[in-house]
Amino acid sequence: MSASGLNNIEKKAAISLAAVFGLRMLGLFMILPVFAIYGEQLQGYSPIWIGLAIGAYGLTQAMFQIPMGILSDKYGRKPVILIGLLIFLLGSIVAAMSDTIYGVVLGRALQGTGAIASAILALAADLSREEQRPKVMATIGMFIGLSFTVAMIIGPIVAEDFGLSGLFWCIAILTVFAMLLIQFIVPSSVNKGPRGDSVALPSQLKKLIVDSQLSRLNFGIFTLHMAMTACFITLPKQFVANGLALENHWQLYLPTLIGSFFLMVPFMIWAIKKQKEKQMLSGAVLLLTISLFFLWYLPSSLEELILLIVMFFAAFNYLEASMPSILSRIAPAGVKGSVMGIYSSSQFLGAFTGGVLGGFVASKFGEQAIFLVMALISAVWFTVSLGMKALKKSKNVSFAIDVKTEKEAGEVAEQLINMPGVIEATIVFTEAVAYLKIDEKQIKITDIKAALNHAK
Repeated sequence: MSASGLNNIEKKAAISLAAVFGLRMLGLFMILPVFAIYGEQLQGYSPIWIGLAIGAYGLTQAMFQIPMGILSDKYGRKPVILIGLLIFLLGSIVAAMSDTIYGVVLGRALQGTGAIASAILALAADLSREEQRPKVMATIGMFIGLSFTVAMIIGPIVAEDFGLSGLFWCIAILTVFAMLLIQFIVPSSVNKGPRGDSVALPSQLKKLIVDSQLSRLNFGIFTLHMAMTACFITLPKQFVANGLALENHWQLYLPTLIGSFFLMVPFMIWAIKKQKEKQMLSGAVLLLTISLFFLWYLPSSLEELILLIVMFFAAFNYLEASMPSILSRIAPAGVKGSVMGIYSSSQFLGAFTGGVLGGFVASKFGEQAIFLVMALISAVWFTVSLGMKALKKSKNVSFAIDVKTEKEAGEVAEQLINMPGVIEATIVFTEAVAYLKIDEKQIKITDIKAALNHAK
């Protein structure tokens, strides 16, 4: 079996889990470009309730993401994922059968209760070797980005042909496909992945939440998704008001998202190559802030809207893609699962807050004021981002070790930390795992394995 590429199980796991994740996120995203318009037809309509309906899933996602990951650690990944998808399916049906805004909010909140992201990522870790895990995770990340693009395009088309109810029924059908993939296609596994690397550890959460560097990224992802959710309370209406019929919105989203992607990629490659991720992150936040400010300030002609939306999505896509990479590099060794759990919860909580705050601002000050409020909060994020420390090039790895006592673990940790290129070493002797943060330019994986073998 080659260590240089994915084996058959890893390929199958990567594609099937990415498809499941993508189908589910497609269902969550499809409502964004249409609900501001179709939600007005529901009984009980108000801007605040529209915001709640758009963002409700975020609150329940934030609440249940970490608990569902822990349950998957105890009872198995696939059963918990299937239960989560079943809950998501029920939420979609509730929303599809509702003719009031309150029923849709309930359905969206129920959708979010089926929080399976952490369990899927943990299963991906279980089914992949350490050296191949980044490729599997990258595949999942690519499908999430693709699902957002597809949702922006097909959401308006489906809603135009079948209405809001038909949109939720479509989401329900996609969920059934995801359940079939989990049951019959995704490989089964015994939980062999290092627990701290894949699932949040409750004992670590408080310490990680207050970490000065991690908290900057958590605030960032919170703000990013708050801004996106809030803006979609009004953006679809503005496109329609400027003469772009809802069924033709895909003609705007497709070139906009593709254009923003091509604007983003060269900067991302340059930042990684020159180790300028910190500076580029702050630059992207500044671009986001400027686009939001001018969405508020400028007259909203269609041409100006398109230009500003390209700027917004170029910044959004860059930040969405780069922040998890930065997070994984500054996360303490051995607690990546906990760090990502807090990060994911911050992301979904931001979506909920964006819906509620956007709806409140629209009802009190008018929809155009949403952009100004989001610009001001984004400006705070820009200021916070300037305090990020320069990143060291590093990689998190883990190894099985043969230690039986805390004393032996301490001796092995001391030996490892004294090796050139080892930035951080954590030994969890109760799980017989060594978590390391290393600089690959200074040390090879084979040297670490040799040292561990010598220590036995």
